[in-house]
Amino acid sequence: MLKYRKIEAKDDAIIARIIRTNLENLHLNIPGTAYFDKQLDHLSAYYNADTEKRIYFVALNEDNRVIGGVGAAEFDGIPDCTEIQKLYLDDSTKGKGYGKELMKIAEDWAKDAGYKRLYLETHSNLKVAMSLYEKLGFCRIERPETVVHGTMDHFYLKEI
Repeated sequence: MLKYRKIEAKDDAIIARIIRTNLENLHLNIPGTAYFDKQLDHLSAYYNADTEKRIYFVALNEDNRVIGGVGAAEFDGIPDCTEIQKLYLDDSTKGKGYGKELMKIAEDWAKDAGYKRLYLETHSNLKVAMSLYEKLGFCRIERPETVVHGTMDHFYLKEI
């Protein structure tokens, strides 16, 4: 079972590196992606500022080293909805089911926080991620008007 905890300031640089490396490898280090998010280098400050509406969990390996994470934050475009955000893992840990576990952790938090829907957006380059989302019960939807990352081209929703 994956170990995890809420993000702390000491995790910021590690998570930012993991996210940027993933996006670079997928040729998505371009405007309109999380690569250029203003808060990317300070995710702990952003997510910990209002823990009733948002959270970020870091995943830890057996040596308690940060290997990835997932966030959730209120999504204004759909009633009673939180957005799954910044689900990324270090390349050395991929293929072990950790993405699925992180999604479950985020979904459980969303239920406990009173949300009724999960939203997420992704890009067609992220084929493995899209397969995971669909296996977990997410359904494709039309692009919401409130999309922040303009480069994203696939949008999903799940009732919880």
